[in-house]
Amino acid sequence: MTSPGQGGQWPQQGGEGQQGGQEYPQQYPPTAQQYYPHTGEQQQQYGQQYAPQTGPQYAQQGQYQQQYSQEQQYPQEQYYAQQQGTGGYPVQPGGPGGPAGPGAPKSRKGLILGLVIALVVAVGGGVTWFALSQSSSGGAETPTLAAQNLANTIGSGDVVGLLSTLAPAEASLFTDPIEEVATELKRLEIVRQEADPQALSGMEIKTEGLVFDESQSQQVNDHLTITKLTAGKITVTADFAKIPLTKEFLDAALSSDDVPTGPETETIDIAEEVRKNKGEPVRIATVKVDDAWYPSLLYTIADYALLEEKTAWPAQGIAANGAASSNDAVKELLQAALDADIQRVIELLPPDEMGALQDAGPAILEAAGREKPSGAKVLKLETESSSVGGGTRATLTALEMQGPDGEDFKLSKDADCYSMTMEGRTERICASELADLIESESDSSMPPAVRQALTSLGTGILKQGVGVITTEVSGKHYVSPIRTLSEQGMTVLRSLQPGDIKALLELAD
Repeated sequence: MTSPGQGGQWPQQGGEGQQGGQEYPQQYPPTAQQYYPHTGEQQQQYGQQYAPQTGPQYAQQGQYQQQYSQEQQYPQEQYYAQQQGTGGYPVQPGGPGGPAGPGAPKSRKGLILGLVIALVVAVGGGVTWFALSQSSSGGAETPTLAAQNLANTIGSGDVVGLLSTLAPAEASLFTDPIEEVATELKRLEIVRQEADPQALSGMEIKTEGLVFDESQSQQVNDHLTITKLTAGKITVTADFAKIPLTKEFLDAALSSDDVPTGPETETIDIAEEVRKNKGEPVRIATVKVDDAWYPSLLYTIADYALLEEKTAWPAQGIAANGAASSNDAVKELLQAALDADIQRVIELLPPDEMGALQDAGPAILEAAGREKPSGAKVLKLETESSSVGGGTRATLTALEMQGPDGEDFKLSKDADCYSMTMEGRTERICASELADLIESESDSSMPPAVRQALTSLGTGILKQGVGVITTEVSGKHYVSPIRTLSEQGMTVLRSLQPGDIKALLELAD
């Protein structure tokens, strides 16, 4: 049995991409921004993208994820930006250097709206995958057939169905939280109650004559092969009207003139894109799991990041090495981060979900260089465990640390109250006190609805606590970064009440 990311010795394969001095083109394959029809100024306002990004196109997300981070938006975006290398990403409309121009004012309202629409689209994609996965073939016999399965699924016209072809652990990252996300979006009156989660994509993809050149396939090791797409056409039709947002949400988010009207279509000629890319085909990574091959989104991202840095896949990865318990996994990862021990951080990631980082681990260590440890020590870390879809939620209840100069820091949770001690001074805040605190600290011009939204958010976070998601693989426990960031997003959704989104949109306008 083989699965990606287990580490160990692999023979260095010949062929393309394996010679250290080889020159690689510094350009990614056609990206989602190219595939999806643009809507000009409207699309810039909606956070640049209202259609989901799929397949290798995810590699471009670093650009707009960074913009979200600059606006202090959803913390979930930070992870993807960190995983995708540097440079070489197409510039997003309205982003740095885009048509809006450097220094152009950013619309916070547009960012909030774009995030909400992305969530709605993700729900539709995930639930449709869940339905399709019940009859999934369970992978393919060869890497090329795995990539062709992906292409055939896309070509059927059901764009979200392509998740059924991904490696099982990877696909579950998108599908495990879907049911709860759908419930929360309806509760918050963002999508209509009667909306069918299996019909939320708002996008259709058709393929024609896709060709994979099997002679160019690059075998990296016994469980990773890079396939090459060289020809064919992809036609994308996006229709904003098919996303069943509620009238109340649309009225708060958009003026009638801003709502896109009718579908928009764009066709991409793969052969033409290959010519533009100096003859480099579109690369799709495939992985072997339990004797079957699957296309992999995360390995494809890692492959292009290495390609951009002109670095070959390492001959030997970093073997996964989990902790004895969920609590230990969180504690050990925190200490490793404080120690700047990147190798230990990579070891503590789930091998089934994050095998791409473990296979690329030595290259990551070389690129990172030698970082100076912080000198801080984790003296005590306690969590409270609860089951969630796909893993365990480790909610922080106590943390004691010592700084590099011997200073102490303590944090503890008691019901919905948190206490923090630093330099001999203790501060305590409870969910029941938060409304009064926000009232006293807020500007007098702040609308009551906005104060209530902030109160809902703060109170909900205090009650739920700070949660880290861990998973168990072969008796060892690992910290799942993607699931943790998804849980942070869910913590925000659970905290808000109907009407809070409208209030926040009005504040950002």
